[in-house]
Amino acid sequence: MMTLNHFLQFSDLNREEFDYLVARTVDIKARFKRYEPYYPLQDRTLVMIFEKQSTRTRLSFEAGMHQLGGSAIYLNTRDSQLGRGEPVEDAAQVISRMCDIVMIRTYEQSIIDRFAANSRVPVINGLTNEYHPCQILADIITFIEHRGPIQGKTVAWVGDSNNVCNTWLQAAELLDFKLNVSTPPGYEIESERAQAAHQHLEVFADPMEACRNAHLVTTDVWTSMGFEAENEARLKAFADWQVDSDMMSVADQKAVFMHCLPAHRGEEVAADVIDGPQSVVWDEAENRLHTQKALMEYLLCGRV
Repeated sequence: MMTLNHFLQFSDLNREEFDYLVARTVDIKARFKRYEPYYPLQDRTLVMIFEKQSTRTRLSFEAGMHQLGGSAIYLNTRDSQLGRGEPVEDAAQVISRMCDIVMIRTYEQSIIDRFAANSRVPVINGLTNEYHPCQILADIITFIEHRGPIQGKTVAWVGDSNNVCNTWLQAAELLDFKLNVSTPPGYEIESERAQAAHQHLEVFADPMEACRNAHLVTTDVWTSMGFEAENEARLKAFADWQVDSDMMSVADQKAVFMHCLPAHRGEEVAADVIDGPQSVVWDEAENRLHTQKALMEYLLCGRV
């Protein structure tokens, strides 16, 4: 019997598993581009539970499961008993007896942890307030496609120390690259997270210095879901943290720009950067599909 594995944060992977997922992503993506049918998850069912809105997460998981021969069921907490107060533990017991794998996009990490602890099938984190591991898996594989191994490289994070930034911290530890982080005062990385990743982390007050000689420059919206009430204050606080052509000009000559999307041009990124020649955001978005197919195959079938 296979060991039950979940993907709740990036640190759930070891280096060997990450390298395996890269190789599987390359193979699965190549099959997709050749219109070659590949159905390792035939008759398997993915349940997708959404408490937060989504475009890329729903589309990439639902399309990905169909492309692997399985089926996907969409559940919104508003339309299910979870939205009426059913305990997460009870929902996990029931849902995991009726499907083969579950993806959850929710608020607190504790919700997905409680669900996984009571699930009989693999659980994937589609996003929580604390982490966004599927996004960073796709981002790093996109970097590898364009520039080769990320080990020893420098990634610059400019903006809010949110769930995506937290996940970059975990990835830097696992894959041995340097993470430069610049946030406005009051929006810094939590001290415990910074301390845990201190060997791979450098913090900069000046975002321009964080970008200097970086091989990858990345950012996210200034106001994440759930923090909309802070939007006006954040617009003022983050005004000098827009990734613009000046920041990209001090990065490595071959630096690429990433953004997990949706983006607000003129806020966290200038239009000429996200739409410019260094931007790989559309490849990055597409790779959510292929990396998650590799991930689901691995969690359900093991190594193939």
